[in-house]
Amino acid sequence: MTVDLQINNSASPRARYLTWAPSPCRIRLTDPSGASTPVVNVTLTGRSGATAGSVVFRKTATGSSSTSLSLQLPIDGASVPFFVLGRFGQPSVSDGDVDIEVRDGTTVIGRLPAMVRIRKNANTLTPAERDRFLSAFAQLNDQGHGRFVDFRNMHTNAGSPQAHGAPGFLPWHRAYLLDLERELQAIDSSVALPYWRFDQAAPNLFTPDFMGVSDQFGTVSFNANNPLQFWVTDGVPGINRRPFFDAAADSASGMTEAQTLALGNRYASFEDMEGNPHGFAHTSFGGFISSIPTAARDPLFFLLHANVDRLWAKWQRRFDRFDSTVAASFDSNPSNPIGHNLPDTMWPWNGITGPPRPPTAPGGGLANSPSVNAPGPQPRVQDCLDYQGRIDAAAQLGFDYDDVQLS
Repeated sequence: MTVDLQINNSASPRARYLTWAPSPCRIRLTDPSGASTPVVNVTLTGRSGATAGSVVFRKTATGSSSTSLSLQLPIDGASVPFFVLGRFGQPSVSDGDVDIEVRDGTTVIGRLPAMVRIRKNANTLTPAERDRFLSAFAQLNDQGHGRFVDFRNMHTNAGSPQAHGAPGFLPWHRAYLLDLERELQAIDSSVALPYWRFDQAAPNLFTPDFMGVSDQFGTVSFNANNPLQFWVTDGVPGINRRPFFDAAADSASGMTEAQTLALGNRYASFEDMEGNPHGFAHTSFGGFISSIPTAARDPLFFLLHANVDRLWAKWQRRFDRFDSTVAASFDSNPSNPIGHNLPDTMWPWNGITGPPRPPTAPGGGLANSPSVNAPGPQPRVQDCLDYQGRIDAAAQLGFDYDDVQLS
């Protein structure tokens, strides 16, 4: 007796990646040999090591989760739907480190490896997680000749009004990070974008093995086995970053996480975090990362913004601000610039150029995902709010943070 088991309703191995949100799955009998009744009773469980990922199951998208799930599979091969979620607090550390196992009684009749792929605090990554991320990022850059050039060219003075100084700041950067992360995952499916929690010391981040160490002139150096040593942007090798704090022992300047989350329960108040802590984190350094036209030349920029996005995600969960039809979830106003109201498509993914949009639109549509369908190649501002699919399961964006539970 055998079964066919699909995660995210796909047979592709690249779809076997989970978050804290429920992923739609299906199972069917492919060989009912030995069955004596019209249906076969099976039990699904997750199997993994003590430090590996862990999963839970549901029969429907909502409701309680359990560590095992009993299903009845018709012998005619009809598919039976179910849902699987990463168990909060137990993300994976390597690809395929949790198995979804199917048993008929005590007999294993199916097994499929999966990964609970979660964005984690960069300071806590294992060396293997860190190195996979660095390798994928360096390949995306390809010594200045790779796809990363588009991401560098999205974040310039010309594009700044589309991404800064108005309510679309957080949604635009969420889409930007998602696009980059999906390109990294096209290189290595096990990679998730880590975040730099800039209100805490990160001694494991500012090392030659990871984001590098700066000298008195801001030149960042790396160990010989760190692929970021070959980083090139704008035709210039290397990274310039001068910390104005002890990066090995202290946090950057700016508000703490608790202070940020206390800005208010309406987006119109919370969006002030663009200045502090976001802006303060940038200007805790001299060099590339301190200025809009050059910030994206530094890989640290993306870890900084992953934390900005994480803070928004935590705020959304605290105040239940996922529903774009609820006024407090966003700051819509007819006076907002184009690209900063909920129905607006976002540049550059919409391909629109010319005033009031920038003169070029680098990169094309937002990268797709083998695991989820949203937000599509031309995301709107409103497509970036319900990232866990809490209001609409089809709106899931396919990422989660290690300390932000499913709402």
